[in-house]
Amino acid sequence: MASTDERTALCALNKALGYVPAAGHALLQRFGAAAPVFDLEGAALREALGPYREFADQLDGRLLEWAAGELDRIRSGGFRMIAYGEEDYPSLLAECEDPPLALYFNASSPPAAVFEMRPCIAVVGTRDLSPYGRDWCRRLVLAMGEASVPPCIVSGLAFGADGIAHRTALECGLTTVGVMATGIEKVYPWQHTELAGEIVRTPGCAVVTDYPTGSAPVALNFIRRNRIIAGLSRATVVIESKTKGGSLITAKYACDYNRDVYALPGRADDARSAGCNSLIRQRMADIVTDPEDLVERLGLGKTARRRKAGLEALLGRKYGADSPLIRLALVVKGHPGISLDEIVRETGWSWPEVQERAAILETDGFLETDLLRRCTIPAKIV
Repeated sequence: MASTDERTALCALNKALGYVPAAGHALLQRFGAAAPVFDLEGAALREALGPYREFADQLDGRLLEWAAGELDRIRSGGFRMIAYGEEDYPSLLAECEDPPLALYFNASSPPAAVFEMRPCIAVVGTRDLSPYGRDWCRRLVLAMGEASVPPCIVSGLAFGADGIAHRTALECGLTTVGVMATGIEKVYPWQHTELAGEIVRTPGCAVVTDYPTGSAPVALNFIRRNRIIAGLSRATVVIESKTKGGSLITAKYACDYNRDVYALPGRADDARSAGCNSLIRQRMADIVTDPEDLVERLGLGKTARRRKAGLEALLGRKYGADSPLIRLALVVKGHPGISLDEIVRETGWSWPEVQERAAILETDGFLETDLLRRCTIPAKIV
C-alpha cells in the first residue's frame, strides 16, 4: 500500500479516528504523513496506535477503498474535502490540538475567502431562546455588522441562537459559516435547508462538517461539532445556555484553545441563562452588557454609530457643536472619495463655502484630498 494517496489516507483516518483526533495526529507526528500508516499490519500497527490500538482492525484496505469512493462522492456532489496540512485548511483551526483530519466544505467561494479574509466570531446559544435572548442575539450581530472590521459569524445551524445569528449576519451583509453535525449533503434540522442553501450561495460564506457523507445527527456528533465552532473562531459569544447546554461545551473548548469567551448575563432564576451566569461567575467568560463595547473588545474597531459620535465629539471640541465643518466631515465620512463638486450638491452650499471649509479641515488634519480633489477622513481619525 506504499502508493496510497495522502488525501485518501487522511479521509480514511478521519472516518476511523474522527472521535479521537488525538490518535490521528499522533500517527501523523510519528510517520510525517497518513499514507505510511496503511503500510503497517498486525503488531506493528497496534504498536503505532499505542493506547488507541482498538482501532487497528479498522485501518485496512477496505477503509482505503471506502475513502476513495468517498472522495468521488464529494466531487460528484459539488463539495470539497480540505485535508489537514493543505494550504486551504483554516489556519485558526489548525492551531488547535485536536483539529479534524478532514473538513468537508460546501460554498460558492474558495476556502481562503471564507476563513482568512475576516476574523471569525462564534455566536452560539440555546435552542430554546427567550425573547430577551433573541433580541440580544440580533443586536450583537447587527452591531458587528457596523464594525470597522466586519467579522464572519460562525454558528451551528441549529434552532434558536444559531439560526438567528446566521440569518442576522446575512441580513446585515456579514459572512457566516454553519458547522454541521451531519454529513455535508444533509441539513439538520431540515427546516434550515433553505437557510443552509442561502449560506452556500452567498460569497464568503460556507457550510462545513468533519463527518463523512451519510452521517446522521446523533447526539454524540454535536459535541464533536462544537469543537470546530470554537476552533474556527478567535472568540465565542454565548447568548443563553442552560447549565448543561451544548453552548457551554463550545465555550469550554474555546477556553481550552486559549480563545476569548463572552457571555450574555440573565436573571438569576432563569434556567436559560444559568449557563451564561455560571461562565461569568467562574470567570470563564467576560460579561456582555453593551453591543458597541463588545465590538471593541472583540478587536473589531468601533461601530459606525460610535465612529460618527467620536468624530462629531472631536470636531465639536475644536470648532464648536454647531460648526458647519462637522457636517462636511460627516458627509465625507459617509461617502469616502466624494469630490468637492459632489459635496456642493450634497450640502447645498456654494462652491466657495465648500472649498473654504474643506481647506480648514485639511489644514487641521481632519481631511485628506487627492489630486482629483476626492475627500476622505484620515484613518487615524476614525
